[in-house]
Amino acid sequence: MKDNRPRNLDLTAFRWPFPAITSIFHRVSGAFLLLGMALLLYLLETSLGSEAGFNQVATLMGSSMMKFITWVVVSAVLYHLIAGIKHLIMDMGIGETVEGGLRASIAVVVLSAIAIVVAGIWIW
Repeated sequence: MKDNRPRNLDLTAFRWPFPAITSIFHRVSGAFLLLGMALLLYLLETSLGSEAGFNQVATLMGSSMMKFITWVVVSAVLYHLIAGIKHLIMDMGIGETVEGGLRASIAVVVLSAIAIVVAGIWIW
C-alpha cells in the first residue's frame, strides 16, 4: 500500500505554537541543569576537600566568567521550576484549553524573565 501523505522534514518551515516553544525550552533547561549541576557539584567537592581547594574555588567564583556560568545554571533552574509548576497545574486539569495553555505559557515566560533578572542582579 502506497503512502501518499505529504512529508515535510524541514522543521524551520513549521510555525510552532508558543506553548510548544515553552515546552521545548523546558526540556532544554533540564539538559542545562544536568550539565550545570555537575559542574557546581564538582566545585563544591573541590571547595570542601581542602583549604587550598576552597581558596581556588573562591578565586574562581569571583571571576566574571564563573559568575556568568552560575547565572546560566540558576536561570535554567528558575525556568525549569516555573515551567514545571505550570505542567503540574495543567496536570490537575487547570488551563488545558488552547487559550489556557497560551496564557500559562506567557505567564511562564514573564515570571521566568523577572526571576532571571533578579537572580542576575543578586549574582553580580
